[in-house]
Parts: sequence; structure tokens; C-alpha cells
Amino acid sequence: MSTDINQLIKRLPHKERHRLLALSEPVILELSQVLSDAGGVTDYVYFPTAGFISLVAVIEGSSGVEVGMVGREGMLGIQAVLGVTTAPLHSLVQGAGTAWRIDIASFQRELLVSPVLQGSLHRYMYVLMVQLATSAACLRFHLIGQRLARWLLMTQDRACSDHLHVTHEFLAYMLGVRRVGITTAASALQRAGLIEYQRGSLIVLDRAGLEAAACSCYAAHRHTYADLLERP
Repeated sequence: MSTDINQLIKRLPHKERHRLLALSEPVILELSQVLSDAGGVTDYVYFPTAGFISLVAVIEGSSGVEVGMVGREGMLGIQAVLGVTTAPLHSLVQGAGTAWRIDIASFQRELLVSPVLQGSLHRYMYVLMVQLATSAACLRFHLIGQRLARWLLMTQDRACSDHLHVTHEFLAYMLGVRRVGITTAASALQRAGLIEYQRGSLIVLDRAGLEAAACSCYAAHRHTYADLLERP
């Protein structure tokens, strides 16, 4: 497994990076694998190197809605940085891949001796907080088509591919809308020449056009990420 794909690990100085990887084990992320349940105990933190994970808020009596996404730009289990071992959200693998996994006790001990790691993860925590807050506002105020375009862009960023394997049922679950709403929105994007969709296989044809069709939340999140994590 490559050691330099997860961006949080990649940005650490050599000494801290080597020490963190020595505590880690490579694992496979299987499609639809549940990594945590809301309210459950966190046993491990994950630094994805390929694939991506959906963060789902579940309300009693509902199937839930996606409020965040974690790929190679981040980590799953950020609450451990606060000394909290209870998972706040349901998390499942949305795109199969790989990750570095660290048991919670070893991770928290490493945090105590690495101010650099603490600082990096504090910044990432802020970025994730912005993503969660933005998702809540987006769910309330933006149209389904705009939200679908945003979701496809976020997924493409993490999949690193123009080809995505998704069904209308799954998209409806992720966006918290009825299937008919997804069908209408996806058809509009396809007629505009932005995507091609057939039998669970979706191809992004026009990335720039999709960005123009998305709500402002996508660009705002990208700006926050670049400002906090990509600049020296």
C-alpha cells in the first residue's frame, strides 16, 4: 500500500509520519462496510488511501442522510482528537479502497507526543465541521439538482475517476430525497451533457459544467480545505 496517498499523513514531517505509520496496519475497505454506528464505541481511526466513506446522520424512524464524506484528504474518527471514543455518526464505505488503521489507544498516545499531528488534525476537524454544517444548510435551502451535482463532484474528487457506480436508490438515500427526485435531477444533468447515466453506471462528461450546475457549497468547501490544509 502506498504511504503517501493520504494527504494528512503525507503532510507530516518525516519523523512524525514514520512514527504514525509504524502504529498503523493496512486494511481493505469493502463496499458497504459499516465502520461505526452512531453512539457506538470507536475502536480504530482510519486514514483512507483510496476509496471513501460516507458519514450518515440517522434519525429514529428514518434511513438517514449523508452529511459528510471522508476520503484520502482526511480521517475517520476525528472525535478521538478530543478524547471522545463515542462515534457521532454512522459511517459506511461508499467507495471500496484501502486505509491505514490505528487502534484508538495507540493513536491517542501518539497525539500526546506529536504537536504537529495535533495541529494538523485540529485544522482538519475544522474543515470537517464546515462540511457538516454546510451539508445541513444545503439540505434545507438548495434544489435537488444542485445538491446532486455537488455530491457527484465530491465523490469524483475522492474516487479520482470520471466513472462512478451508483444507483438512483443509493443517491436518494445519500441525499435524503425520494427516488423520483433523483431521476428528474439526473435526467436534467444528462440532457445538459454533463453526465451519462445508465443502469447504475455514471460518467462525468463535463466537469466544469457540473461545477457550474452545483450549488455554491462545493466551491466554498474546496476553498476552506485549500485555505486550512493545502497552504503552508
